[in-house]
Amino acid sequence: MGLSTLVFGLIVFFVPHVFVTRRDARARLIARIGEGPYKIAFSILSAIGIILIAYGFARYRANEWVNLWYPPVWARHLALQLNWLAIVCIVAAYIPGNIKRVLKHPMLVGVKIWALAHLIANGDLGSVILFGSILAWAVFDRISLKRRSDQGTPDTRNGGWPADVVALVVGTVIYAAIVLLVHPLIIGVPVLQG
Repeated sequence: MGLSTLVFGLIVFFVPHVFVTRRDARARLIARIGEGPYKIAFSILSAIGIILIAYGFARYRANEWVNLWYPPVWARHLALQLNWLAIVCIVAAYIPGNIKRVLKHPMLVGVKIWALAHLIANGDLGSVILFGSILAWAVFDRISLKRRSDQGTPDTRNGGWPADVVALVVGTVIYAAIVLLVHPLIIGVPVLQG
């Protein structure tokens, strides 16, 4: 029940996200129903997908856990470092500086690093399905971005190294909050294990 709900949630979440990459079909749908209804439907489907993913993964962890391998201790240490880097990249997507200029799509870079870090640190079937599918989607989305003809006006804002410092500081604060508070309380798994 948990694993099937997780997979169904991933499908519900990724269908609208993959549809975004089909630019002509997306444009036709927006022309037919309007941009507002499109964004509302996209948001509702995404939220339903996230809820199903969270519920399915929690049920899987409680009742259906399947170990595929046992990651070594160093994998958890590496995952901690990679997750910090992922959060900094995600923050840099919203604070244009040299990080954003170099990475071009720091949000997708951050998502890929985050998913890879979780794959390295977890050896169970549910984690492989969850984080592997997120990594696959992020790779697919980055490839589709390279092929899109409707890139729009490029973001020319660049705060330079001061913006990068802000991204590092804000990213580090968010990372610390996730490690110390959010992950143990919401996910139920302490990141720092004594």
